[in-house]
Amino acid sequence: MKNMFFVLLISMVQPVLAQTKLEKALTSLENNYGQEKVYLLTDKSQYAAGDKIWFKSFVFDGYNRSALSTTLFVELYNSDKKIIDWKTVLLTNGEGSGDFQLKEDLPEQVYFVRAYTPYMTNFNEDFQVVKTIPVYNPSSKESLVISKSSDWSAKAFPEGGTFINGVPSKFAVRLSSNTSLPENWSGKVIDTQNPNVPVTTFKSFDRNVASFKITPASGKKYQVIIQDNAGKSQTIDLPQVADSGLNLQVYSSKEGIKYTLKGVNLKQQLQNYKIIGTINNHLAYKANINQLTNEASSLIPTKISNGANGILQLAIFDDQDNLVAKRLCFIKPGNLKIEKAEIVGQNIKQTPRSFNSIDLSPESYFKHYTVLVSEDEGTQNPEQENILSALWLTGDFTSKIDSPAQYFSQNANTEALDALLISESWQRFDWNSLLRGAVPTIKTISQPYLSYKVKPIKNGSMLINTPVNLVLRLGKNEPSINQFITDQNGYAYLNNINNDDPLNVSLFVNSENDKESGTDNLFVTVEPLVNPVPFKGNFPGTKYTLVKAGENKTVSPTISRAINTQKNTKKIENADVQIEEVKLVGKKQDPKEELDKQLSTGMFSSMNSTIFDFVNEDQHIAGSNNIFDWLQGRAAGLTFQRNNSGVNVPYIRNQQAKLYLDETPTDPSMIANLPVNNIAMVKILKGAGLIGDAVLIYTMKGNMKSKSNEKEAQKNNSSVIKGYDKPSEFLVEMLDNDDPAKKIENDTRETLYWNPNLFDSDYVPPRIKFFNNDSAKQYRVLIISFDEDDNLLYDQKIFK
Repeated sequence: MKNMFFVLLISMVQPVLAQTKLEKALTSLENNYGQEKVYLLTDKSQYAAGDKIWFKSFVFDGYNRSALSTTLFVELYNSDKKIIDWKTVLLTNGEGSGDFQLKEDLPEQVYFVRAYTPYMTNFNEDFQVVKTIPVYNPSSKESLVISKSSDWSAKAFPEGGTFINGVPSKFAVRLSSNTSLPENWSGKVIDTQNPNVPVTTFKSFDRNVASFKITPASGKKYQVIIQDNAGKSQTIDLPQVADSGLNLQVYSSKEGIKYTLKGVNLKQQLQNYKIIGTINNHLAYKANINQLTNEASSLIPTKISNGANGILQLAIFDDQDNLVAKRLCFIKPGNLKIEKAEIVGQNIKQTPRSFNSIDLSPESYFKHYTVLVSEDEGTQNPEQENILSALWLTGDFTSKIDSPAQYFSQNANTEALDALLISESWQRFDWNSLLRGAVPTIKTISQPYLSYKVKPIKNGSMLINTPVNLVLRLGKNEPSINQFITDQNGYAYLNNINNDDPLNVSLFVNSENDKESGTDNLFVTVEPLVNPVPFKGNFPGTKYTLVKAGENKTVSPTISRAINTQKNTKKIENADVQIEEVKLVGKKQDPKEELDKQLSTGMFSSMNSTIFDFVNEDQHIAGSNNIFDWLQGRAAGLTFQRNNSGVNVPYIRNQQAKLYLDETPTDPSMIANLPVNNIAMVKILKGAGLIGDAVLIYTMKGNMKSKSNEKEAQKNNSSVIKGYDKPSEFLVEMLDNDDPAKKIENDTRETLYWNPNLFDSDYVPPRIKFFNNDSAKQYRVLIISFDEDDNLLYDQKIFK
C-alpha cells in the first residue's frame, strides 16, 4: 500500500484550499515522518542452552516491505542488558535471516533479541523490536517459572476522547501488567450518588479489553469497578462530563469506515471543521464541513487503502485548526487480505524418520518463501504473535498487548480489536507538535549496504589530500587495486559495500625518489560508518520469574528433547570426525603433496615444479621483508633484479618470470607488499606447458596457519572488513540407523525444516522436504511470502 490520497465531499463539505496551519502540518507529515518497523520470526518460542536460534526478519515501511534499508542489526542480550552476541544482517527487499548459537553454559533466564535498522535510530527507541526468549539450562542454580501474581491496572478510554452530556458514548476498558493479565474479568459502571444500582455492566472480550456504552448526565460522577476471576478488583474514575464539545463515533465494515460527528453547544456548530484521515503517516482522506450543522456523517470507502487492511487514524480539527477529537480504526477488520499457499503435491508420512515433501505451485505469483516445519503435539495452543499482528498492530504501538495474534485469527472478535484501538494512541507523530512546525531530527541517513572510513598513516602522520592505493580482496577472489585521494581530514571512503566474506584492505603508497618500499612505515585502520547503537531503555516485563532451583531440578519435556537433540548432533559430528581420521590413518600422505593438490588447479598443476610449503614446514621466513627476499638463492635458476621502484623482480634462465597470486596474474609490487605470514605455498615452474617459467604465490585459506615458530615483525598496512554475517545452513539430513557410528536411539528434533529463502526455480516446483523425527504424528507448516506488489501470503497448516 503506497502513499494514498483521497478527498471526499460529504453533503456539506468542500475542499480546503488555503495553506493553513493544518495544511502546512500535513505537508511536513508527508515529507518528514517516514518510518520503519520490524517483525522477527524465530523457529521456536523457547530454547535450551546450547541450542541454535534461527531467525528471519521482515522490515516494513508502513504496510510494504521496506526499500529504505539494506542493513539490520539483531542483538542478543541477557536480562542485565549485557550484549551476548549480535549480527549484521543483509536485507534484500526488506527481508534477511541469521542465527545465534547459544553457549551450553548460558545461565537459565529470560534473554532478549533486539532488532532495528540504522534509520530507525532517528525515532523513538520503543518502536524497535525487543523479543522475549526464555532459555533453560538444567545445570543452572536458578529456574524460570511462570509468575503467579497478576498485578494489573486498568484505564477507561472514551471513543474520540470526549465525554459529553446527553450524548451516548462508547468506552474501552484496558488492562495492563508487567507480568501477566487475568484470564477473564468483568465490570460495572456506577453513579457515585447511587452506587448500589449499576448504570451498566460488561464482560471482557479477552485479557486486554472490554467495552461498554453510557449516556452521561451533567453533574454526575461515574466510576468503573473491575474484578478479575481471582477476586482482585479496582475502581477507576471516568472523565468529568462536559457540557459542550464534539462527539466522534466510528464503525468499520467491509464497505469502509463510517463516522458520525455530533456537536454540542458549539458557537459556530461544525462549520469549517476538518476531518483528516492518515494511514502510515500519509494523508489518505480529507474533508471540510462547509455549512452550519450540529451533525455530519459519511462513509470512507476502502479504496483509500487500495482495499488493503491497516489502521486509519481519524483526526477532527475545529475552525481554528485545533485538534478536538481523534480515533484509531481498522480497515476491513472482518475481511483480511491474506493469500494462501497453493499446494500441488504432498508426500506426508507418520513413520519415524520418514521422508516428507510438500510441493508449492510453480505458477504462483509468489516466488520466494519463508518456511518453518515443526512437530505439532495437537495441543492447539493459539499463536501469541505472528507477522499479521506485527504488520497491522504491534509494529506501530509501544504498549504491551497480550497475544496480539488473536485479533487476526480465523475466529477473531472484531469488537475486541475496535475496543483495543480506542484504548491506543498513534505515537509515531503528535498532531500538536506537528501543528507547531516541529520535525524529527534525522541524524542517520539510510545508505545502501555498508560504508567505511579508511584512515591511512605514513611515518606517524596522516596523509591529507594524498593519492593512496588500496588493494581490496574479497574472500578468495582476485585482488583489485583502487586509487583514492584522501580528503582534507586524511580519510578515504569505501561506500556501499555488500559482502559476507572478509574483505582485506591493504594500503600502499607511491615510493619517493624510487628509494623506499611502498609499505614502509604504513599503518591503516578501517572504521564502519554504520554502527550498532547501545540500548538505552528498559526491557519489557515478562510473565517469568527466577527462583532458586531445588536439588532435583525438573526440566520440561520440551527442553529435555532439545538437550537430547544437541547430544545427537554432537554424536553425528564426532562420528564424522572419526571417519575422516580413519581415512587419513589408512592412507599415508605427503603433506606438501596434499597442500599442492588443495591449492593448485588445472594447468597450474605440474610435475616440473619446486614447492615451498609454509603450512606444514617451518621455513624461517619471519625475518624477511617479503617473499622475494626470502626466495633468493633457494631455487636453482631463479634470480632477482631490482626495477626502478626498488622492487625485486624474479628471473628464470635470465628471462623475467611470470607472476601469479592465487593463480591470478599480478605484478612484483603487489607480491612485495604481501605480508609473508599470509603465504601458504610458493611454486616455481620451469617451462611448464602453456605457463612457461613462472613464480606462483598461494595465500592462506580457511583455517591454515603458518608453521613458523618465529615472531614476525608486525605489518599494519592491512585491515580486514567483516561485512554482513552469513547465515548458517540448516541441514536436512536423515539419521542413518545402519551406521553404528551415527546410530541415534531417539530423534527428538522439534524444528524439522527451516528455510528462510525457498525459491521457485525454472523447472522444479518449490519443494518443502524434511525427515520426520521419532514421535511426530502431525506437522505444523508455516509459509510466508510476498509477491512483487507486496501482497502477503500467510498460511499455517497442520499436516497429518
